[in-house]
Amino acid sequence: MDFSGKSVIVTGGGTGVGRAVSLLLARKGASVAVVYSKSREEAEGTVRDIAGQGGRGIALKADVADDGQVRRMVDTVAETFGSVDFLVNNAGITRKLPFEDLELITDELWSLLFSVNVQGAFHCARAAAPHMRKAGGGGIVNIGSTAGLTGRGSCLAYAVSKSAVHGLTKSLAHALCPEIRVNCVVPGGIDTRWWGDDEAAKKAVAESLPLGRIAPPEDIAELVLALLANRSMTGKFVVADNGQTL
Repeated sequence: MDFSGKSVIVTGGGTGVGRAVSLLLARKGASVAVVYSKSREEAEGTVRDIAGQGGRGIALKADVADDGQVRRMVDTVAETFGSVDFLVNNAGITRKLPFEDLELITDELWSLLFSVNVQGAFHCARAAAPHMRKAGGGGIVNIGSTAGLTGRGSCLAYAVSKSAVHGLTKSLAHALCPEIRVNCVVPGGIDTRWWGDDEAAKKAVAESLPLGRIAPPEDIAELVLALLANRSMTGKFVVADNGQTL
């Protein structure tokens, strides 16, 4: 799909999958709002790279857990680009914790992860939907996780929050149809800064998978754009995990 003339919001757009999505959208002609909470330098770097490849982008700060900030951010995008056509709910957080130690899963951790991973995606969808309808319809892609399918992951609360993102995808697909389609990409391991300097752990995970690799962010970005473009899909999940859940 040619995204020329379309406006797209990408939360967590400065790093990892969000950055790859933002750059690919810009190459396809979209105007891209790169939304960040803390990674200002990275978001502004992504916007510079978008400009360097002849595209149009802006970096906007918004904590997706804060509904007021989200509404102001979405209004700014609409005013700057003239519309909001698509949304990629990529912003998410986790904590690395021993999975079996339930005492480490505090109420504060539950609240933090759900406020960003689940409520944040809802806030953005709710704020963007009126603008999408005004533009004649649009699409939303949420970034889920195989942790939400298997119940395993970096920590228990993260796995449950991603399962909730999957449920949110289906519920929003019902609530926003027929004008707005809502789908979900479900990655397994991705080669991002999340691994830090632990190359041994990354290598071990890759070698345990049927395809013998973890996904580069660009693989996930291609799927995101395919779901944004496909007008016959809503409430669906595309798993990209190199065979993890085979």
